[in-house]
Amino acid sequence: MTARISAGAPAALPTPAWIDKWLAACHDLAELERSNPMTDAVVEEVDGRMIRVGDQWLADFASCNYLGFDLERELIESIPAYLEKWGTHPSWSRLLGSPVLYEQIEERLAQLLGAEDTLVLPTITLIHMSVIPVLAGAGTIYVESRAHKTIYEGCQFAASRGATVKRFKFEDAEDLERLLKQPGKPPRLICVDGVNSMTGNAVDLPAFAELARKYDALLYVDDAHGFGIIGERTGDELSPYGNRGNSIVRYAGESYDHVMLVAGLSKAYSSLAAFLTCPPELKRLLKTAAPPYLYSGPSPIASLATVLTGLDVNEKRGDAIRADLWRKTNLVLDCLDRLGVHTPNHSGFPIIEVPLARHEDIDAVGRFLFENGIYVTLAAYPLVPRDEVGFRIQVTAANTDAEIENLLDVLSRLTSSFDLQPARNSRRAA
Repeated sequence: MTARISAGAPAALPTPAWIDKWLAACHDLAELERSNPMTDAVVEEVDGRMIRVGDQWLADFASCNYLGFDLERELIESIPAYLEKWGTHPSWSRLLGSPVLYEQIEERLAQLLGAEDTLVLPTITLIHMSVIPVLAGAGTIYVESRAHKTIYEGCQFAASRGATVKRFKFEDAEDLERLLKQPGKPPRLICVDGVNSMTGNAVDLPAFAELARKYDALLYVDDAHGFGIIGERTGDELSPYGNRGNSIVRYAGESYDHVMLVAGLSKAYSSLAAFLTCPPELKRLLKTAAPPYLYSGPSPIASLATVLTGLDVNEKRGDAIRADLWRKTNLVLDCLDRLGVHTPNHSGFPIIEVPLARHEDIDAVGRFLFENGIYVTLAAYPLVPRDEVGFRIQVTAANTDAEIENLLDVLSRLTSSFDLQPARNSRRAA
């Protein structure tokens, strides 16, 4: 006898326990995403660094396009000629066919960085997921406790292939050395952020590079937020960011001896691509061992075009752009200092975290900023510890002086309505 299927809506299936566990762990973030206009927003229009969300126009201080290259006319106008020659997208994997544009970018990046060679892949995340397992093999990875989540993803993937992963305290070279003194199977890989994506501060690269050389390890540095902004120090620099924007290795006066730099072109250069520095023999290995080179589709031609043109613009007037970015960032940091508000940023780099005194205020603070025309990055638990819940201001060269002035006014009014964490020092050590 055939069973008869009853009409009506099917009975709801019970939620698996593991989903309930994840939802509970991310409750604060999920609630913020659901209720706050500053999260998961649909941007319907842009006008310079102003964005429209629904009917509200806001000054955008959540962008990572630090140099303003996303709006740079010279870059935009360079794209059509490349499209005419190459089409919109070369859909080979790079192993099968690599447009000469890649070779040109890699050569120019190596020259800018002072590195032996570079390899361009689509994103930093793909580099971490594919390169860290190759470098670590069945050896030992030492990862900073607050390194970027994507570094941890790469380390976890390496662990699934036999690597041992050990964590050391944030910005603590002594804790790292304590672990390095213990037995650890080679190869040894140390993973850190360059410029931290929340504090805006640079790692003490010379201290960690010294340990890498002392214990025959490779220091793997993700400088997503430093490349394009900070660079080599000279007597004629226009700002404390240094010259040329050639990343934290050159800013710290370091070499690539036992050091690998990983950075993206999606922030300062506003293009979909990323790269790592490497000697030629390692580059040859990664061409056969890194899945994104073998299998991933390449970056769109428009992104390759804007990288090349961006490198031209950087050579011609990048230092002047960075000097203006430093000036604007300094205005914001000086304002917070006058207001007696704490920020962990002591570098003067354009990432300014502002933690709240009470993490429960995050939704209301986000609404206040939104309603007053300011768009920032909200940092909720569990993305950050509860005592660091707050918001992150990202200043770009494309933000106008009027937008900066509006931000300063709104920050002043914010402190009258909400408790921010009080300043711990009277002045920044910039």
